[in-house]
Amino acid sequence: MDLKKRKDLVFIILAGFFVTNAIVAELIGGKLVQFFGIFTQSIGIILWPVVFILTDLINEYYGRNGVRKLTFITIGLIIYTYVLITVAMNLKAVGFSPVSDGAFTTVFGQSQWIIVGSICAFFSSQLVDVYIFWRLRNLTGKKLIWLRATGSTLISQLIDTFLVQFIAFVIPGKWALGEFMVNAAWGYMFKILVALCLIPLIYLGHWAIHKYMGDMESEELINETAVVNK
Repeated sequence: MDLKKRKDLVFIILAGFFVTNAIVAELIGGKLVQFFGIFTQSIGIILWPVVFILTDLINEYYGRNGVRKLTFITIGLIIYTYVLITVAMNLKAVGFSPVSDGAFTTVFGQSQWIIVGSICAFFSSQLVDVYIFWRLRNLTGKKLIWLRATGSTLISQLIDTFLVQFIAFVIPGKWALGEFMVNAAWGYMFKILVALCLIPLIYLGHWAIHKYMGDMESEELINETAVVNK
């Protein structure tokens, strides 16, 4: 398999996990759980740090354009999911359906607010993530992978967490403003903790890509991407 095919396959795999995590986070986001007996969050919060790690890998090898294209594709698919859920909610269930209209709406109706909030937060945070990542990358060069990955995540997750939770839970009246501030702050700290714990996966991702495409070919791709994104 030539380098172009390997490069395309790596992008497809990263994109597949990226899109899957984003959409699954939307669908399960209506379920609230308590972490460590301290704060309440949407269960979808556990998936978003993975999305931002994938963003960093795509940034490294495919640059701003790769992340932006994938961001727009993902937003389009989230909107498509929103439309499908809306249609499904407005189709009446038969009497013997194991899932009633009420139960279906309870689960997926809340997800609609999650989806609206996520679209706004996801778009904003991804743009910020890309900007911070390449500012740090151009300052430090190829070294300090953890710094640009963590630095971009620290800022982008702050925007993502507060914006999505305000739209998803404050606007529909699920949380009061004070409750939102406490939960969003704890949620942000939780995301950062998870992101820090997942730093080894970034290095593992780099190792796997280099192993698959070859060290020389991978370095050439990284260098070409860095030149384009200066």
